[in-house]
Amino acid sequence: MTAFILVAGVFTGGYVWDATVARLAAAGAEAHAVTLTGLDGEAAAAPGTDLETHIADVVRAIDAVEAGQDLVLVGHDYGIHPVLGAADRRAERVTRIVYADAGMPQDGLPALAAVPDQALREELALLAEQGGEAAAGLLPAPAHATEWQRWGSTAGVPAEELERLTLRAVPQPLGTLLQPLRLTGAVAAVPTSAVLCTGNGAGIELVQNFVNMGHPALQALVDPRVSFFELATGHWPMLSHPDGLAGALLAAAAGEGHRLTRPDAELPAHLKPFALEAPEVPRERHDRLDLYLPDADGPLPAVLFVHGGPVPADARPTPRDWTLMTGYARLAVEAGVVGAVLDHRLHDLTDFPRAAADVASAVEQLRADPRVDGDRVALWFFSGGSLLSAEWLSAPPAWLRCLAATYPVLVPMGNWGLPEGRFRPAEAVRRAGNLPIVLTRAGRETAEIDATVEEFLASARDCAAELEVVDVPNGHHGFETLDPTDESRKAIRHALASVLAHLRP
Repeated sequence: MTAFILVAGVFTGGYVWDATVARLAAAGAEAHAVTLTGLDGEAAAAPGTDLETHIADVVRAIDAVEAGQDLVLVGHDYGIHPVLGAADRRAERVTRIVYADAGMPQDGLPALAAVPDQALREELALLAEQGGEAAAGLLPAPAHATEWQRWGSTAGVPAEELERLTLRAVPQPLGTLLQPLRLTGAVAAVPTSAVLCTGNGAGIELVQNFVNMGHPALQALVDPRVSFFELATGHWPMLSHPDGLAGALLAAAAGEGHRLTRPDAELPAHLKPFALEAPEVPRERHDRLDLYLPDADGPLPAVLFVHGGPVPADARPTPRDWTLMTGYARLAVEAGVVGAVLDHRLHDLTDFPRAAADVASAVEQLRADPRVDGDRVALWFFSGGSLLSAEWLSAPPAWLRCLAATYPVLVPMGNWGLPEGRFRPAEAVRRAGNLPIVLTRAGRETAEIDATVEEFLASARDCAAELEVVDVPNGHHGFETLDPTDESRKAIRHALASVLAHLRP
């Protein structure tokens, strides 16, 4: 018999697993839902309650399971931190660890690092710096059902379940979020699985794409001992989809699940040949901005190409040298306009404000160049970098003649925790006025990203935005190098021609 130990996230107790426990038991498994110290709702957590306290709770649960059984530890949200800490101390007893829509905690980092809401994370970091009673206190539980969104998408959770969750929630001891996780390394030998909830922003294909980008922290995910499942629901699958979650847990315990593949070590997707040939042209490098210049008298219109991300800070080559970006810039030059490529600093989800400043600085630098007609400029965004388009959509300057986005992310994913009021193109488009927008949509886009495009399109229709959609029905995210087909080439030419038409006098 397989035994499951289930550990919930912040503010909650073992009761959130009731429906999942019932389904596991019906399938013949043994299931134990742990309520961590201070979260049972009977009394406030005692001073000094911290991550080590909760690790000890899970260790006791492990020791209570009869030896010889397959033992699977399941951590949801914050719960993965005490799960990993306990598994590190009892690695010989644990058969598998399951991350239930949880982050990837690292040795030496507190759970604070995984809090999705960036503003809240900054508040807690300040408390940690202050120390003393402030850091030893309690984090108030959500007082209203809508406040749970700060911790992850509530998509799929019935209204009555969300109200019940709010009524039973209790304050979280701050020490559990501020104390660093300490691991000996023993847990690295334990096989793992992840249940990804696509409604919260991450599915298997999206994770594979990040692995293909060469992100160092994600390379361990291609280990054959690591398997993946996904559920089309939000961050609380035990409340929104207990049948699917129980099924995934049972399959994980059996060693099933999707395995990621290693990226092409010789030629990753973003460095493969561009679908269209474009002539080599002179390039000037100015700090983070590269200029590709036609052999013509100026001043000339310009297109600034803004890459996606996040891209790891140590990724080499950097995006300005990806064939994707250089290909578009050279095509722009071939058409008689200046092509500009920016290496912005979107290396992490917390970097969007810094990357936005990089874009603004690059625009100023580009428009100030005497070879550029500063009154005829287009901005072209790609993938996750498209969230940076929001500020240009919400207050388009007169010199911005067109804004383009290719396989864009147009709404922050549920677990990205971006600041309220910024980086939301699907909202900003309502203020775009008559700014021409050219959107290139990949027909074989990931479901999570496609949902953001649909939300943007709905907003654009509501406000009668001047929007042109270029479809690539059989194209993937990054079709310019992944799908070098006639369909892709036609779409690239079409989108480029539409953008350039708005730059003509």
